[in-house]
Amino acid sequence: MIAKDTKKNYQLDIIDHLAIQVDNIQKNLNWYLKQFNCKEIYSDDTWALIEFKNIKLALVISDEHPAHFAILDNQINTNKDTVTHRDGSISKYIKDNSSNYIELITYNSNKNE
Repeated sequence: MIAKDTKKNYQLDIIDHLAIQVDNIQKNLNWYLKQFNCKEIYSDDTWALIEFKNIKLALVISDEHPAHFAILDNQINTNKDTVTHRDGSISKYIKDNSSNYIELITYNSNKNE
């Protein structure tokens, strides 16, 4: 727990995106784009990323990614537990006390092993 007097200097973490599992990427991507004022950042047969004003939403299939939320973490070091993605981002999954997946992600491609 953070003491009251140190909260002023404490910087909150940033949620980068939420990821939900869907059965069909393109079908669900089209639905979200039609229903909401958002834009497609990327899509293929295994996942899509949609941008809203305040957050991104990933549509994923269960064979590729678990449902999760991602927190920006620029302190990630590349190692056996991390994955480098097509866009150069680096991430790793952890679980909370209730076994919910959390992806720690950085877009800083200058990480060292």
